[in-house]
Order: sequence, then C-alpha cells, then structure tokens
Amino acid sequence: MDQISFGTDGWRATLDTFTDERVRIVGQAVADHLDAAGHDEPVAVGYDARETSEGFAESLAEVLAGNGFDVLLPERDAPTPVIAYAIVDRGLAGACMVTASHNPPEYNGVKFIPHDGAPALPDVTEDVVDRLAEPDLLPEAERGEIERVDLVSDHADAARDLVGRVAAPGTGDALDLSGLTVAYDAMHGSGRGVTDALLESAGAEVVRLRCERDVTFGGDSPEPSAEHLEALADRVTDPDSDVDLGVANDGDADRIAVVTPERGVLDANLFYSACYDRLLETDSGPAVRTVSTTFLVDRIAEAHGEDVYETPVGFKWVAEAMGEHDALFGGEESGGFTLRGHVREKDGVLMALLAAATHAAEPFDARVDRLLDEHGQIAAGKVSLDCPDDRKAGVLDELEDHIPESVCGSPVAKVVTLDGFKLLLESGSWLLVRPSGTEPKLRVYAEADSEEAVDDLLDEGRDLVEPLI
Repeated sequence: MDQISFGTDGWRATLDTFTDERVRIVGQAVADHLDAAGHDEPVAVGYDARETSEGFAESLAEVLAGNGFDVLLPERDAPTPVIAYAIVDRGLAGACMVTASHNPPEYNGVKFIPHDGAPALPDVTEDVVDRLAEPDLLPEAERGEIERVDLVSDHADAARDLVGRVAAPGTGDALDLSGLTVAYDAMHGSGRGVTDALLESAGAEVVRLRCERDVTFGGDSPEPSAEHLEALADRVTDPDSDVDLGVANDGDADRIAVVTPERGVLDANLFYSACYDRLLETDSGPAVRTVSTTFLVDRIAEAHGEDVYETPVGFKWVAEAMGEHDALFGGEESGGFTLRGHVREKDGVLMALLAAATHAAEPFDARVDRLLDEHGQIAAGKVSLDCPDDRKAGVLDELEDHIPESVCGSPVAKVVTLDGFKLLLESGSWLLVRPSGTEPKLRVYAEADSEEAVDDLLDEGRDLVEPLI
C-alpha cells in the first residue's frame, strides 16, 4: 500500500508498481469512501486504450460489485470526459477511470471522479487514500451487477446540443459544420471513433490520422504537443491542403490541441482566448484560468465587462471556481477546457466540436490576429528544471528570500503566491515559478509581448532558481 500515492489527478505509476493487487486495493478504498458518504447508486468504471487498462478496469469493477455497487463498464475503451459526463447524466455515485493520460505506454493509472463529475478535490482523494485496504467482498448473493453499456452516445448528443446553442443561439437550428474539413489525430488513443464521429455527425468532413488502436501509441507518448503532431501540422499547413483545421486529443481525450493553416500547432493560450471571444459573441459570463495561463483572457474579458478568476494549476481548481462563479469558460494552458452547461471536467471531445464551430464562424488565424491587434501581442513559454520532490518546498522557501526587485530591467510590481511565485512586472510581462504536481521538477513560465522577451525572462528565471535546487 505504501506504493500507492495519489498526486494531482489520481495514482499513476509504471507497470512494475501499478499491479492488479494494488488496483484492487484502490477499488476497495473507493467503495469504502462511497459507502461512508452514503452513496448506493451505481458506479462507472472507464478505461483508456492501453494494453492493460481493460483488465484493471474489470478488477476494479469486481471489487466495487463485491461491495454491493452495481457497475457500468463502457463497451470499449472510452475518453475520460465521456465517463465524467455519464456520472451526472445517469445520477451515478461516481466513477473510476483507468488511464495514464498522456504518459508513455509503460505507465498506467487510476483516478476517482466524484458524483458531480468534476475532478476530486484533496479532501476526497485524501479520504480515499486513508481507506486503502485489502478487498473485503460481500457474499455472492449480496454483490452488485456488472453491465456493459454505451456511454458515448449520450455524451455526443449533449455536446452537439450545447455547442449548437452556442453556435446558433435562439434559432433552434442544429449545429451544421457542412463545408468544413477537419483533420483529426487520435494519437491511437480513446478519442478514436468518438471525437471524429462527433465532428462527422455535425456535418464536418473528417480526415483521420492515427485513428487505429495501438497499445504502444506508436512507441511514443500520446501527448498532443508540437513535437508529437508533426504529421497533423504538415497536413494542415500544406498550401495545397484541402483541410481547414486540425484537431488532436491526448491518450484519454480530455485535452485538445488545435492546428491552423498559418500558425501550425496553436498555442493553447491563444486557443483559450479565441474560444472565449467566440462565446462572448453570443453569451456572457466570467472566465476561469490557472495562474500559468495568459492575461490575454483578462483583456478580452475586460473589454466585455466580464471578470476573470485565477486559480492554482490543476483542473480541479478550475472546476471548483467555475462552480462558485457560474463561469462561461474555464481552462488551462496545458490544453484542458470545459464550458458552462457541461460537466466541470476538462473535455477534449467537446472542445473539438467547439473548436470546429469557432473556426466555422471565423477562422482561428483571422480571429487571433484580430485579438492580438486589439489587445496587444502576447507570447508565452515554459521550461522545466529537475528538482527532487523532497526539495521542492525548500527551494520555494528559499526563493521567497530571493525575489528580485526587477526582472529583465522591469520592476516587479506585485508577487502573487497562489501557486508558487508569480512576479508581475511593470512592463505587463510576468514570470512564474511553481512545483510540478506530477513530476520531480520545478516549472518556470513566462509571458511577454515577444518570443525574444519570453526567452529572456525564462533565462532569468532559470538563473534565479537553479542555484537554489
């Protein structure tokens, strides 16, 4: 049990540690947590496309059913957001999701999603961890039923309805993406046959890349970053291409990356800004973003008389703030977003449809150009510095005594300590240092009005932090 450690989004580990025995221990802890909270509704257990995921999901289902819960398993591997939506749609007690998301194929993981469909907050995950125990199953006659069900169709219907209301409010028209060609890269993950099918059902023509299941993800990590999306970028940016837009999901399809003809892989900060701008054309409401996400969102919100709420990094904090403030849109620069009226969990499938509808209304490149002209140029970047987990707190404590009066010649106007240290500069730029919640690293982020200025900020940030590690 001492090998089971819940991080920011459940427990992930390599397969030498992530064993069936330990997965069953987690299943018992989830069952005891739900029982203590008074839940007796069914529970869903989802799983991603990894070779071992279905077997681990079946083990979790056996333990949960052995504790008296009826269990719903999807018909095949499914995106995390599909499982999260099913919780709210079907009134479930919660769900377990077997996934290591964008980690390499030698990893697996499991997360618990509570009854509201939003990521579990620390008080919930701590309670689950406190209850880790060997499975203690009821007699056969008292156990719950395990059933395979279609969880994708209801999610798809909800996504089309929601984006349709955004794209054609008040008209009663269904979302119509006819005339739009989207290249979709599933990265061999669980978005295949789900995100592409959703886009097609709304009328788009879809060109598919890596939409076959490969349990090794082609020998790479299913991480939708620029270095992993070269084929998609080439397909979209080719001057002779008939593709209007590119979309990719990570391994469990809770995150999105977008590729445009002029920019290639679009910075997630710009994707956020463009989608929020589009939503504000037909609706109103504040935005929620993490401390590492662009201030361009704030400028757009201010122009519309809206507020922006800043949270620590981690979608659980975005989800919590969205609920508190009835936010229209929420997200983070790592590619996780959701929309008011949907479950408060990042959803790369829903976002693919919103991206297509946003592009159909005004191409991303044109919209981003307009926003940057109106609100000022922005560029962003980040670097990671190796730092043992047991040194992170000490480094940040020491950093508090080493905050400079200026960075790159611009005075520090304010220090935000919501998550690490964020130095707001009088120039309008900022520098952030915070610990990674998933790796033995410190992250250094920067935003400025040019790539050169960002590089300079990151260099100063590295020089500030490295001597303290």
